[in-house]
Amino acid sequence: MSQLQTPISVLQKRKQELITGFLRGEEPFFLDRHAELLDDYFRDSFATSSVGPQMRVEKNPYVIIALGGYGRKEQCVHSDVDALLLFKKKIPDEAKGLVREIFYPLWNIGLDIGYATRSLKECSTLACRDFEVLTSLIDARFLCGISSLYSEMMEQLRGKVLRRHGRAYIDWLSERNQERHARFGDSTYLLEPNLKEGLGGLRDYHSMLWVAWAVYDIREPRDLEFQGHLSHDEFQSLSEALSFIRMVRNRLHYLSGRKCDQLYFEYQVKLAESLGFKQENGQQAVEGFLGALHGQMAFLKRQHLMFLSKAVGAKGRPAKKKPTRRSVIAGVEVVDNTLDFESSEAIVAKPHLLIRIFEQSAILGLPLSVEASRLVKEFLYLVDGTYQRSRRVIKSFQHILAAPPRPFNVLNEMLNTGMMLALIPEMKGIVNRIQYDEYHVYPVDKHSLRTVQALKELRDSGSDTRDAFIGEIFRELRCPELLLWAGLLHDVGKGGNGHDHARRGAEIVRSVFKRMGFSHQDIEAISFLVREHLLLIETATRRDINDEKIVVHCARKTHDIEQLKMLYLLTVADSIATGPKAWNNWTAVLLKELFLKVYHTLNRGELATTAAIDTVEKKKKEVINNAVSMPGETLETLFDHMSPRYLLYTPSKDILRHIELYQKLGQEELFVLETEANPGANFRTATICGRDFPGLFSKIAGVFTLNNLDILSAQIYTWRNHVAMDILEVKAPPDTLFEDEIWQRVKKNLCATLKGELALEPALEQKVQAYQSLRKGIPIRPDRIVVDNETSNFFTIIEIYTHDFPGLLYRVTDTLFRCKLDIWVAKIGTKADQVVDVFYVRDFDGQKAVSPEQVAAIKEAIKEILANGPPGGSR
Repeated sequence: MSQLQTPISVLQKRKQELITGFLRGEEPFFLDRHAELLDDYFRDSFATSSVGPQMRVEKNPYVIIALGGYGRKEQCVHSDVDALLLFKKKIPDEAKGLVREIFYPLWNIGLDIGYATRSLKECSTLACRDFEVLTSLIDARFLCGISSLYSEMMEQLRGKVLRRHGRAYIDWLSERNQERHARFGDSTYLLEPNLKEGLGGLRDYHSMLWVAWAVYDIREPRDLEFQGHLSHDEFQSLSEALSFIRMVRNRLHYLSGRKCDQLYFEYQVKLAESLGFKQENGQQAVEGFLGALHGQMAFLKRQHLMFLSKAVGAKGRPAKKKPTRRSVIAGVEVVDNTLDFESSEAIVAKPHLLIRIFEQSAILGLPLSVEASRLVKEFLYLVDGTYQRSRRVIKSFQHILAAPPRPFNVLNEMLNTGMMLALIPEMKGIVNRIQYDEYHVYPVDKHSLRTVQALKELRDSGSDTRDAFIGEIFRELRCPELLLWAGLLHDVGKGGNGHDHARRGAEIVRSVFKRMGFSHQDIEAISFLVREHLLLIETATRRDINDEKIVVHCARKTHDIEQLKMLYLLTVADSIATGPKAWNNWTAVLLKELFLKVYHTLNRGELATTAAIDTVEKKKKEVINNAVSMPGETLETLFDHMSPRYLLYTPSKDILRHIELYQKLGQEELFVLETEANPGANFRTATICGRDFPGLFSKIAGVFTLNNLDILSAQIYTWRNHVAMDILEVKAPPDTLFEDEIWQRVKKNLCATLKGELALEPALEQKVQAYQSLRKGIPIRPDRIVVDNETSNFFTIIEIYTHDFPGLLYRVTDTLFRCKLDIWVAKIGTKADQVVDVFYVRDFDGQKAVSPEQVAAIKEAIKEILANGPPGGSR
């Protein structure tokens, strides 16, 4: 080092060179190299120190020690630098000068430094009292100074501290792991995983090392293999998983410009590109990247759980006490509340034990032991075509599917050990398959297992629960096992190219169950469920379920009541397993209403026009008999003003209430607004009776957005006397305590808007800007506009797939009005990252928009507002 160079300037220069090489892909051992650069800094600073010689090292030896991630040589770009200045005896006054000389320059160049200055006695005492301190010391690594003092400290930890507090330390570590996992979640199930603290993150590996040190006196990671705690293949796979996760974390640090361990959406595409992932097999590059990451984190998670289960049990058992054993079936036994094989020879002699041990796990509610899971993986070569077709094996698999839900998921263990793929190789394409949006919370394979779990929970729901109706339907099924098979494989088609995964999946399951020897009838039933598993949810959320043609279409698709029941149950379970944004009170109400309509249609035959006429006449009589404020003759006149569609689909009790609103409207009021809560559901029915006004619905939509009210659907009726009756289903306000004030503000804003006193676009602009900052980094899908003139006999249906922003509904409805279209029905299906807005429209002459010129103009107008994005900014 030249006279002009200082240890800190050398560190800065070499670190920048190291980062440049890493970004070019030339530094596969970046973390080690980065730690070694810091080691050189400390050693150079120690050697050139002006304060150090004054402290008389021969009388009071001292040493600088690396701690934590720096001690483990896991030094990412923006990782903390933790170090300990340790003295043999009392800390001298000159130690402050040494800290300023060595540690402060690191602060000055922007590094996060964590240091402590302690005596040897203080270290031992603190390690006994505070296990956080003990944990950081376990990772200690000598840097410079008197090495014998470092060795003495480590011996004290092994002897004095661990001998007295080993069991308490293991218990503390186990409890802390549980708290950490509860806080940060299971990274293998999350689309924005925490690479360090989540279940499957790097901290799980660190916990393995700490437990190995405390229980087995293991000081080097390689000893996990040498001492037989991991097989050679497991250790190699663990090393590969750690290397990949560390590389991702390091690049995330660089991209974010800070110590960031949460893989937020905004960094995922850039990371995928920088790591060389390409679009293939129907997946975006980012989906392939996230799938690889989830696979590696899932492996780390399994190794962590298996190792800790074994190690914690070993620490708790007296040295001379043998584990308790009892046989459950020939070849399988219970060992300390886990299931194990009696021997590897038993598996070779009876290969069916590979599935039977999972069957016993489902029956007894006991997990497989670490060794049993390892043996399953090693003997998967026994699962050949004959094994897959074995009736005995298939029967055991079916018992596992139908077993009561457990705190741990047996199917998940089958997936983790490879047994699931060995039996159904067609599932390989969905393992760790990521769908890059916020709507699908879980990878496809995990979602499929959660769907089966949800089905079983619905089956077992009691009569006093909110799912009692669904549970009763489940118990009426003749062959519920077919539904469970469909739940397991409903998304198997997502493993290939193309968009129609449901149809592709139906073909795959035909092949699977033909191989398994199922009857033709059962194969067709499962294939139907897989092919049509989106039918009910898409119809309920995107179509007017009061439309006779829509209901009849669903009835014809489902054929019979048994298939309808199974399809309804699969739809509910699939939605629950997808995530909270796919299943809520509103979705449940819509789906149940559609199910009952289709059920009644199948039960009594297709709807008839004469029946509709009878229904309308019956309602008129009910209204006349119950109306006290209006004579019959006046009501008959009013009926003539009402549209046939309104009279057919509106319940008589609601017609009575609407007549009361009409009477309140009088001659002076622009509109009357009434809201009604729905018991047990998180939405409100808002009814607006007002003078028909050009673009009325778009203005209502804008005012509702301005007041943070999300419209879920709308039925829009215009009477012949120019009165509009708009019936909106709206999400309940976030703060129901002030709900009355919110609705009063809505009335005030709507009145001002209709009078021209409030301009909506400027008022919405601030909300959009705030929203954009919150949504930064959310994955973007291309917009799609569909104009459908086939599904409905009376309306043109416009479907808009785009990305949500405040004011979107206002701008779309305003655009439709400018295209000279009246909106009669609106379905607003907002997901996390995308909306599917569906509008039933007619032109101002009451006709469908059927000409190619009209359709092209509508699409172009909508595309223009979507391309321009929200008011005041771009999407």
